[in-house]
Amino acid sequence: MIKPEILAPAGDFECLSSAVKFGADAVFLAGKQFGMRTASKNFDLDELKKACELAHMNGVKIHLTCNTLPRNDELAALPSFLEASADAGVDAFIIADVGVMEMAKKYAPSVAIHVSTQAGITNFATANTLYNMGASRVVLARELSLEEIAGIRANTPSELEIECFVHGAMCVSFSGRCLISSYMTGRDANRGDCAQPCRWKYHLFEENRDGQFFPVEENDQGTFLYNSRDLCMIEHIPELVKAGISSFKIEGRAKSSYYVSVITNAYRHAVNEYMKNPEGFVLPDWIKEETEKISHREYNTGFYFGSEPGQVTANGGYIRHYDVVAFCETSDGFTAKITQRNKFFTGDTLDILPPSGIPFNVKCLGLINENGESVESAPHAMEKLLMRTDAEIPAGSVIRKKKK
Repeated sequence: MIKPEILAPAGDFECLSSAVKFGADAVFLAGKQFGMRTASKNFDLDELKKACELAHMNGVKIHLTCNTLPRNDELAALPSFLEASADAGVDAFIIADVGVMEMAKKYAPSVAIHVSTQAGITNFATANTLYNMGASRVVLARELSLEEIAGIRANTPSELEIECFVHGAMCVSFSGRCLISSYMTGRDANRGDCAQPCRWKYHLFEENRDGQFFPVEENDQGTFLYNSRDLCMIEHIPELVKAGISSFKIEGRAKSSYYVSVITNAYRHAVNEYMKNPEGFVLPDWIKEETEKISHREYNTGFYFGSEPGQVTANGGYIRHYDVVAFCETSDGFTAKITQRNKFFTGDTLDILPPSGIPFNVKCLGLINENGESVESAPHAMEKLLMRTDAEIPAGSVIRKKKK
């Protein structure tokens, strides 16, 4: 049995640091070109070098997304991009286009090639062909069942790694190949610029009755035609491992460092617990609870177990049970130096996620601002404060508060 890799997303350096701190084996991120998430800050060349240095110091790999479908006029920039990324120290390119794949082999031969989920790999013949072309890993289409994944694993070389998404937002189109955004907004989803019109609320008008509105609703909140649920496989670690998946991929390069911290930590601990005792594995309750502490849509298991309700019909928004209120910078006994993110009060019970990853509660017994004054609340974002508590908060901890 091979222990699967935990592959975490990073849209900026803060997210990268969180992924490393909370247990990722590898991180996938983008440069300033050829990545499928233009909404993220992403990494310029200097930042990419620093990201590789930090990751490698901690035994973590960097997978660089080069997964757009470039047009003719963009190809001239690829050789220098590939060479510079290799020099920065990236361990793998995630590629969707076979032309880009050939260029990567030519201009960055030392960097491993992972074929993106956007290539729509659904069978072992395609996986084997890509392996023979030089891929060391394939990221399978999200539309496959566990049985189909196991079939691919059984009919491909053991050296070919298999990566699958296990958590995060799902795209309504096949393997992310969508034209809705292009048609409706002019923003090309296949070049990293999706406007997410699948999440919008839709209504019906009759063409001969100008401006007359006809409600055709799934419920009293409106109609959400394409609004897919979020994927969550935290309760199915044994099935994922037994299917032969080499890497558990967490979606979310446009998400916050808090999301990266919590979800990376949850899957890290879930996999570690499973590997300790595969036959007697029971997922600890706290791990499942962690997946409910980040903003998310209603969860399901995607296509892994066949068809199940895939839409969120109630609304286009998120479920959010907790707020991040601060981060702990340093700690001296029961006094922590914190940076505030959301308002909270003296007397609040706070939920702590420490770098060790096992959450616990503390009570805020007092707050002192930068002027040395005792205050009843922390109302200013990014304010530095001292906080007295009834238990020590380790440096680097995330501090949360449950919403009422």
